[in-house]
Amino acid sequence: MTETQYYEGIGRRKRATARVRIYPGGSGQIIVNGKPYNEYFGRQVDWQRVAAPFGVTQTEGYFDVTVVVKGGGITGQAEAIRMGASRALLKYNPDFRKALRRAGYLTRDAREKERKKPGLKRARKAPQYTKR
Repeated sequence: MTETQYYEGIGRRKRATARVRIYPGGSGQIIVNGKPYNEYFGRQVDWQRVAAPFGVTQTEGYFDVTVVVKGGGITGQAEAIRMGASRALLKYNPDFRKALRRAGYLTRDAREKERKKPGLKRARKAPQYTKR
């Protein structure tokens, strides 16, 4: 991989944060935390999420991608990478905005885990009521 010009995007989902760098003119390899993405993510659904922005913009195999992702779970990380890659593609070519927006890859999914409330088992689950 060449350490030349790259475009960077930050993606977030739940507690996961991904810093994605795309290098134009590459072979299409995607490296996540030092491993190929299909090794890092066990499920094929997550592989598809990571590669989705390149499919939407019809640029599969054109970029080498390096990702540093921290926090959250596996699926949250995959979706954070998807958003970061979309933002990086947008910096590379602003004409991709319409396709990426239509696919929903530029919108931050703001849903977070709700905090646990006192007297409850979880955020909303109450202890079982007993009449007698």
